[in-house]
Amino acid sequence: MHKSNGYRTLTVGLSVAICLLAANGAAWAQQLAHNTPSQLDIYCSGTITDQPVAKDIYVISGEDSGFKSSFTEGDAIYINTGTDHGTRVGDQFEVVRPVTDVMAVTPWFKYQTRLSRAMGTRYDDIGLVRVVHVNAKTSTVEVSLSCDRFQRGDLIRPFKARPVPQFHNTSLDPFAAPSGKKTAMVVSAKDYMVLNGTGKIMYVNLGGQQGVRIGDYFRVFRYQGSYNDTNYQVKKSAYKMDGYGGTPVPYLWSDLPRQVLGEGIVLRMGPNSSTVLLTNSREEIFAGDYVEVE
Repeated sequence: MHKSNGYRTLTVGLSVAICLLAANGAAWAQQLAHNTPSQLDIYCSGTITDQPVAKDIYVISGEDSGFKSSFTEGDAIYINTGTDHGTRVGDQFEVVRPVTDVMAVTPWFKYQTRLSRAMGTRYDDIGLVRVVHVNAKTSTVEVSLSCDRFQRGDLIRPFKARPVPQFHNTSLDPFAAPSGKKTAMVVSAKDYMVLNGTGKIMYVNLGGQQGVRIGDYFRVFRYQGSYNDTNYQVKKSAYKMDGYGGTPVPYLWSDLPRQVLGEGIVLRMGPNSSTVLLTNSREEIFAGDYVEVE
């Protein structure tokens, strides 16, 4: 009898364990097989635009401001709009911040500074907040989504749901022929990184005025044999380096196959810029690499 009960207990335990493993496996498979960008991808991606964001509503401060210089989830945050401006409990806002590259010394590639200026001002997404209490001239908000720590002076905008594009299910072709559509460059990336890979955000200098739409795909590629070297390269090493061979004549970028590096989907747009989520990459992608609309 004891053996029968023990066997039954063991069987039930194994069944539960298998079910838990199956459930976890299904959840993991679902996470891997998701067909749209995540909420963090959509609402924490940032944008570059030449259309300034209004500065009339902003973060004033928050709880424990005597010793806190920034605020995050769990903190009550104060903004300078209240019932006098029609703000009500339950209203949602997005919080953004204009940013510049404080570490910039020299451009990473030849045209980076010029292209960045033409694209406009970069605004980082800081997060989403919801009003929980309203006074006449101020409101208290709580954080509903955090991308970064909130600071005094961060800009407040009415929340608008952003379109969520679907991923396509075609595989990356490393030998894809040029699409013949518009071409641009990877000008920079989120957090001013110059090195990117799958799952990272990059900014390119094509936008709504050039016919780009949310959900479009960009193919990322690199020319070989180009003399427009980036700062991390030894000049002309693509053609010849002393002691490592050479050719009788130089081969230019137009003579050689291009190198397809990856692809990404457009999440947001400015008039002359696009925010792109890299969905696939064969290797590292640098600021200064090229993109084309697929």
